[in-house]
Amino acid sequence: MRSDRLAVVLTTVLAIGSQKPGASDVVSGSSRAQTPGDAQKVAAATVKVDARFEKLKREAIDQIDSMKEFTQQMVDSIFSYGELGFQEFETSRYLKSILTENGFAVQEGLSGIPTAWMATWGSGKPVIALGSDIDGIPQASQKPGVAYHDPMIEGAPGHGEGHNSGQAVNITAALVIKRLMAREKLPGTIKIWPGVAEELVGAKAWFVRDGFFKDVDIVLFTHVGNNLNVSWGSGSGNGLVSVEYTFNGETAHSASAPWRGRSALDAVELMNVGWNYRREHLRLTQRSHYVVTNGGDQPNVVPRNASVWYYFRETDYPHIKELWDIGNTMAQGAAVMTNTSFTSRILGTAWPQHMNKAVAEAVYENIKEVGLPTWSEEDQTLAKALQRELKVKPDGLAVEIAKLEAPVPEEDKRGGGSDDIGDISWNVPTVTLRYPSNIPNLPGHNWSNAISMATPIAHKGATAGAKVMAATLVDVMTRPELVKAAWDYFNNVQAKEGKYIPFITKNDPPAIWLNKAIMDKYRPEMKKYYYDPTKYKTYLEQLGIKYPAVKP
Repeated sequence: MRSDRLAVVLTTVLAIGSQKPGASDVVSGSSRAQTPGDAQKVAAATVKVDARFEKLKREAIDQIDSMKEFTQQMVDSIFSYGELGFQEFETSRYLKSILTENGFAVQEGLSGIPTAWMATWGSGKPVIALGSDIDGIPQASQKPGVAYHDPMIEGAPGHGEGHNSGQAVNITAALVIKRLMAREKLPGTIKIWPGVAEELVGAKAWFVRDGFFKDVDIVLFTHVGNNLNVSWGSGSGNGLVSVEYTFNGETAHSASAPWRGRSALDAVELMNVGWNYRREHLRLTQRSHYVVTNGGDQPNVVPRNASVWYYFRETDYPHIKELWDIGNTMAQGAAVMTNTSFTSRILGTAWPQHMNKAVAEAVYENIKEVGLPTWSEEDQTLAKALQRELKVKPDGLAVEIAKLEAPVPEEDKRGGGSDDIGDISWNVPTVTLRYPSNIPNLPGHNWSNAISMATPIAHKGATAGAKVMAATLVDVMTRPELVKAAWDYFNNVQAKEGKYIPFITKNDPPAIWLNKAIMDKYRPEMKKYYYDPTKYKTYLEQLGIKYPAVKP
């Protein structure tokens, strides 16, 4: 497919800047001074190589189309597992088997998390890490393709965020690029890893702490959305710390001798009352919420132990830390008022995100090249029917690609959601590609967000995302100046906004016990609904759902 001369040119170009650049690194193809004639020769060779790279990119995009069924089966299989954070055992087993069969070496048990792993193929620079989340949402069980609430198993978890689709995007793209790299003898290393327990922001900071990204040049992350888009700089969302407070008192008979008891539940309730009064005097950008995880054993026994679990969200590190400090003060006050004691432990953390400008611009050029999927009448019917069911504007699915999103000015930040990809973004140049596998105007973390996620909407959206990801992998593999520009931005622009200070220490373990009881309760029944691609072309076919299913 290429001449020996081009092989030499490719090897030379790719070797330039193959080490991770610092702020002062300069890319140079030769140590001797260049003459005008030399410059013309280099320019001509560059045009020729660039043309070859563009052809390679086009080939990669075309090959993604030939893998639509593979992508669809991954999307549907992971949807059917519906596992919650830290309990993604079936999902991880499935993904690891695919990667192992395709020549990847898999390192398991990252940071002591049983469902965390990293798969690696290739050698040399650049090192590109592809990530996407895999966990589901509590009580989000829902029949796909049905435009109203219709759970498969009442109360069971499901993919009410759409995390079942991202690994299909990444793995499809990676396998295509792997074949092209092997054929073209291109140096580079691909790493694939799962975002475990993202809904608990419970893993990525631990991956960073334990050095799993120390040699990575670029991180390309994917997340489900309702359009093809990417952003750079800081966004409007928040970072957070997730903290559980446990109060300790003394039991007594609640009727015969309540004065002899010291109620840990009273302390929990007083802490919550204090926090709710304090909300009025916090910044508008804060988001804080809690659930009582242990309220005692039974009413006639004064609770000796009780626990409350808080998320403290804000737009930057100092304000997150301030909220956490206020929470600790509230806990101290509640303990004093009830003559109890307390301990606390961190269960998760996410830094506010900062995405890389150079890489985001390269991704956006590929978004423009790929474009949105062609939605069928059935796709739009499902989307509009669901939107009407939820009493929001029935706009249907996106038909125009979104703009490249620029940083949100500080004065315009109003707070919002969090993702622990933020921790990685402050350690390696990172972007998040969003792809259109879900329906606009949905509430998020809800059964309705699961409806499209094992339908042609999700399949087409994941294929479009895989095309953009594959094209971007070609860019990073063949354009050393892109890697250099990414690190220049990281070191010289992003670094001016702050320095990464982790919220966790070396003594904070990941909260791998979370969600075990829920999955133990529902998994036996959920297994009956696992997708079998050897018998059924799609999950909709297996479930006997005529697409789309809408109310008359």
